[in-house]
Amino acid sequence: MIEQKSDAGISCIERTEMDVSKLAEKVALDAGHGGRDYGAVYENRREKDDNLKLVQDVGDVLEQNGVDVMYTRTSDVYHTPYERAMAANNEGADYFVSLHRNAFPEPNQASGVESFIYRQGGDGEKMAKAINENMESLGFVNRGVEERPNLVVLKRTQMPAVLVQAGYLDSLEDNRLFDNNYEGIVQAIAQGILDSILSQQPYYKVQVGVFRMESNARKLLEELVGEGFPAYVVFEDGYYKVFAGAFREMDDAVDLEKRLRENGYATVLVKN
Repeated sequence: MIEQKSDAGISCIERTEMDVSKLAEKVALDAGHGGRDYGAVYENRREKDDNLKLVQDVGDVLEQNGVDVMYTRTSDVYHTPYERAMAANNEGADYFVSLHRNAFPEPNQASGVESFIYRQGGDGEKMAKAINENMESLGFVNRGVEERPNLVVLKRTQMPAVLVQAGYLDSLEDNRLFDNNYEGIVQAIAQGILDSILSQQPYYKVQVGVFRMESNARKLLEELVGEGFPAYVVFEDGYYKVFAGAFREMDDAVDLEKRLRENGYATVLVKN
């Protein structure tokens, strides 16, 4: 989905890039702040810039895995929180995920990832916990999930909604984690969203590698993505596992597995 600005607010145009099995759900991705609203600022770093880059890259991973994605902004523009919520409602999104970086009154006094939801329980909380746990596996402190019923993007959206604070912008440690393992963060957030979407029914994916060392998993990930495969890394059971695809129909996973094997990869078909 490509965001366009019009007099009526935010409108979207669909685009499809990957030949993968489409999932029924639509995810609205919201890059917090933008335009005249910088969000948090620390030294020469602006939250709105980190948010936009993160949303675009998470959106790419979701689209590669068959998710229909819309964006509340794809450039450095400002839309009110109410406009963002209404755009997601009008597009009939099934989930709303707003990505931010956090800040504390005094720099380097707080760190970690936390997520906000409208109320406890339901799919929003499940998604928030999944994202937080994935981020924790990358080294972030997990500050948990909190109710924030007065946040407009959570209050006015008509679907499960999550606001993720992807580390503190004014924390040197969190910025180090953010910059040095950026691809891992993208995958962690995208996988939390995907797992939440697919958790209600069986789905199939192709396992391409299992590693004790994250660097080896990332190397394989880069190779697969470079060849056009919808790959991602999941940390579970003490191992870094490289998967490709996430399909509700087994035949789609079998087709992907065949393509991977034709390209010389050893694979295992996995059902969740």
